Amino acid sequence: MDRLIRFGHLFFTIFTLLLFFGCKKESGHQKNSAQNSFVFVAAAANLRDVLEELKKLYITENPGKKIELTFGSSGLLTQQIVNGAPFDLFLSADSSFIEKIKNENRNFGKAEIYALGKVAMWSSAFDLSEGLQTSLNPEIKKIAIADPELAPYGKNTVQALKNTGIYPKIEHKIVWAENIGQAAQFAATGNADLAFIALSTAMSKEMKAKGNYYLLSENEAASIPQSGILLKGKKQTEAKQFFDFIRNRKTAQIWQKYGYQTEIRH
Repeated sequence: MDRLIRFGHLFFTIFTLLLFFGCKKESGHQKNSAQNSFVFVAAAANLRDVLEELKKLYITENPGKKIELTFGSSGLLTQQIVNGAPFDLFLSADSSFIEKIKNENRNFGKAEIYALGKVAMWSSAFDLSEGLQTSLNPEIKKIAIADPELAPYGKNTVQALKNTGIYPKIEHKIVWAENIGQAAQFAATGNADLAFIALSTAMSKEMKAKGNYYLLSENEAASIPQSGILLKGKKQTEAKQFFDFIRNRKTAQIWQKYGYQTEIRH
């Protein structure tokens, strides 16, 4: 499994770099101009649904603006940014990975918390009304959790399970995923009996249609402050406009619709 995860990390890094630099092989000034007009955003996997909606609204209100979203585990995205991937804005699933960006002097300005996320337990086959105790059910053979070294939601989950004394009892059942999106996929496709994922993912139309979820209480798993930061580059002004937009007071309702708590907005 570790070998597969490392291979996946390498493939993802190469793919992302090709995404940005491959266009250089194409001829023509117009192609380069179009590429340069995009703001490239690196975002934690749990943000996929909410950011797609926010992007659509932003473009509607700002015709001509172009946003390219890349999703992945915060740890893997951090590695890519440190290694030179030319993102303009980084939206992490916590605050710790932001510090790594700052330590490498890749940031432009200070970090800002844009939302607070929550962990949920999801299953298509089991009733989760008994909460975390459900994971002890002997009929549950595989439990998907995002790699805690790469994914803050995975780290938050493991800590919650350890705090309740459940972790050593289910450790042998755990199937490690690269990020919470992959953890959700494992459970949704039957490759895991249940998964610990972001509440935002559990609340998506697709996941709600396929199964049920249990929201971990604040006592079981504290909310995760998710921070974002502008990165050094040529599009800091445009990136700041998008970052300010998603933190604007009028977008708070969209965040809440996807299960996020919001800080005081501008």
